[in-house]
Amino acid sequence: MTRILLIGGSPTHPCKAHILLDYTKDLLDNQPEKKLEIPKIKVSTLLVRNLLAEDLAFGRYSSPALNYPKKLIEDADGLIIASPIAKAAYTGLLKSFLDLLPRGILAQKVILPLATSNTIAHSLAIDYSLKPVLAELGATNILKSVFAVEDRLHQSTSGATVDIAITLRLQTALQDLVEAIAMIKHKKSNLIPEQSSLNLANIS
Repeated sequence: MTRILLIGGSPTHPCKAHILLDYTKDLLDNQPEKKLEIPKIKVSTLLVRNLLAEDLAFGRYSSPALNYPKKLIEDADGLIIASPIAKAAYTGLLKSFLDLLPRGILAQKVILPLATSNTIAHSLAIDYSLKPVLAELGATNILKSVFAVEDRLHQSTSGATVDIAITLRLQTALQDLVEAIAMIKHKKSNLIPEQSSLNLANIS
């Protein structure tokens, strides 16, 4: 089984970054099993805003309340981390959480960053601000981020409506994520990697 953990780094909910994260979960969850040529995907979600504020504010590294989110990360094969961009950087809430994680926890994991902002000018901000922190935590497999301008994301009672260009970029990124995870798993088991594919073409 392939385990993917979605991490939402926004202090507010609902928000556009979490709409993008929920849409990503839908893409992963709604795969016709007969079209999957990969092991079953189990998707979990962690919203940082739901963690104890005191732990984040006071840097309580050994807080028992952090054991569960740390275990989720340790068990995951891949992480999808979403954050709104404010003042050209990801949120301080997400930074506080990452600062509490042990060095090396992201080794051998594939990371896909997602970001939203009200301006295209912030499209590269996640690469410059988040990726160095992930690298400090041991990440060496960080995929190209997917950025979305907020007015291209909408939520209604029937679900998320996402601009087609964003959908296509996200589909490609998820394919890259699954293939990278499969490659790492094959290397660990010393097997010759086989072609993996994630059929996202018919999801809109």
